[in-house]
Amino acid sequence: MIDEIVLQKKALRKQLFEQRNALTPSEKEVYDNELCSELEQLVFERSYKVVHVYLPMGSEINIKPFIQHLLNQNIKVVSPKTLKNRELQHLELSSLEELENGIFGTMHPTNSTEYKGNYDLVIVPGLAFDSGNYRLGYGGGYYDKFLEQHPAAFKIGICYPFQKMASVPKEAHDVCLDKVLAKPF
Repeated sequence: MIDEIVLQKKALRKQLFEQRNALTPSEKEVYDNELCSELEQLVFERSYKVVHVYLPMGSEINIKPFIQHLLNQNIKVVSPKTLKNRELQHLELSSLEELENGIFGTMHPTNSTEYKGNYDLVIVPGLAFDSGNYRLGYGGGYYDKFLEQHPAAFKIGICYPFQKMASVPKEAHDVCLDKVLAKPF
């Protein structure tokens, strides 16, 4: 049974990578900016003070305008550095200009302080999200492990409409999010 779920996840990842990579730059930019605005509104409404963000790579939703907004508002921003052995190190981000390349095509803050506190909000990347707020990530288990350690944080996934589906294949270690934000094009 587990092998079947692993194969389903692999096939779904391939399909969604292709769909995401097929977006035109203009439709991607418009959608990404709309989601950034919604995230800004959420932070404002709930008065969040510490936000964990991913630094976008490839065709992921570009949340850099949102990150810059947080920095401009003096909200503490924390971003992961991907390590080996399915570990993340969480670094304080002070500028989008001070980044360095990491493993697997990731980026992380340069010369940054490690953050070991709690989070108000965690923005979670992924390839697919379902109606039960489960996600299909990239297959490393990095975020599931991290999210499990921060049950009090509000966990939100963001995605393009085609990444939202009725159900994604699940395994015991998969963590449920609090919300998934996807708007129609």
